[in-house]
Amino acid sequence: MVDNFRPYLFVSRYSLYAVFLLGCLQIQLGVICSVGVWILSEAKLQAAQAHQTWKSPSELTEQVTTINPELAKQYSKPLPYRLKPTPILMAAPENFNPDLRLPPSLPEPPPNSSPLSLPEPPQQNSSPPKTSTKPKTPDAFLESIYTDYHYETDNFGQTNFFLEPTVQFRLRNGNKIFFKTGFNLFEQRGVESVTNFPLQVGWQGKIGQVTLQTAAGVDVFNRLPTAINLNVKVEAPISPPRVSSSGRLLSAVVLSGNLEQGPYKSNARTLDNQITAWRFGPDLYWQIDRDTSLFSSLRLGSYNDGNSDVQSFSRLERKFGQFSLAANLFTWSYDRDLERTSGYFSPPDFLVYNGEVAWEGDIAKFLRCRLAANLGRQRLKGEFDNANTYQTRCTVKLSPSIEADLGYSFSNVRNQETSGSTYSGNSFTGQLRVKF
Repeated sequence: MVDNFRPYLFVSRYSLYAVFLLGCLQIQLGVICSVGVWILSEAKLQAAQAHQTWKSPSELTEQVTTINPELAKQYSKPLPYRLKPTPILMAAPENFNPDLRLPPSLPEPPPNSSPLSLPEPPQQNSSPPKTSTKPKTPDAFLESIYTDYHYETDNFGQTNFFLEPTVQFRLRNGNKIFFKTGFNLFEQRGVESVTNFPLQVGWQGKIGQVTLQTAAGVDVFNRLPTAINLNVKVEAPISPPRVSSSGRLLSAVVLSGNLEQGPYKSNARTLDNQITAWRFGPDLYWQIDRDTSLFSSLRLGSYNDGNSDVQSFSRLERKFGQFSLAANLFTWSYDRDLERTSGYFSPPDFLVYNGEVAWEGDIAKFLRCRLAANLGRQRLKGEFDNANTYQTRCTVKLSPSIEADLGYSFSNVRNQETSGSTYSGNSFTGQLRVKF
């Protein structure tokens, strides 16, 4: 039990690094201010409105796989998915579960617009114009603060802990900027623990129908060199989305391209070896009809130790009211197996397929939960084994502007070589959302 609470005792253990972190923060604040001034000046040239791709579960309606805050205000049913926060550069089968990923989004209407507003006719004998008493819209205002929590352990002594708050601002023209920091801890048998302080600045905007999202920053470590991180996502609809009068998505095809670079946060040993990776590839989301959807993803990776990999994931899902059935297929292959030298799971040929049964519904007005079970098989080095995952997640609405998620997952899908021994992993996840 003591080991499980070691992340919370970190502050006293590594207080000497606070001075170092403050120095880094001063440098980062200078960069953030420069980027912010540039963004604010360039933002006035943007004609299109931005939309948020890292949305919270409360901003989606039940059985609607689109993200649109304006529609979400009209329909109060929570979403069917728990969304993954800002991406963690960590290749593993569980990270390609679309239950943890974002559905596509619909365009937002321009802010402060009303379809019923008409221009006033000119008045005769009008007096000189009067100075407006309405307060001027600020160039940027605080929109939300999301705090993500992730704690995972396995039966081989590996522990990863993530605590990352993200502060998001909306600009006057609708574009968004965000600032992310946090505290992460990685522990593993035979390796000195590694702590990480991520610092990142991001921007999100829209050019026509294309959504662009960029972010860049640094990862500060307690005993390792500082590393740069960045990610870029471009998303475009292939066919115009159709939505019913009740706000339910009927059909859509959305294609996105993704690029990520940064430290490979798989475990303490991988970070100790200073492994970094470039990962890029497309995602395809197809809403076939109101109850059927297909998600497919391809990732190509290139590592600084000379290795490379290819991942693919596909999921076909059908909803039946509060229940759903899904089929998942995941493949993963590396050019070389470098787990003993570099520290990360690098199978030459890995296959996972399973079927999922899930239920999601309201238990109370303020509480919504989801239960899911995945049953299937996994193949590693030509040998087959069972691949099962059990998940539960609940969303609690504390107030109209505050809500929280809490989830638990158990899985025996491998993410390391165990020499034939049984593998099992547990993870606790959560998110606290405060909107302004």
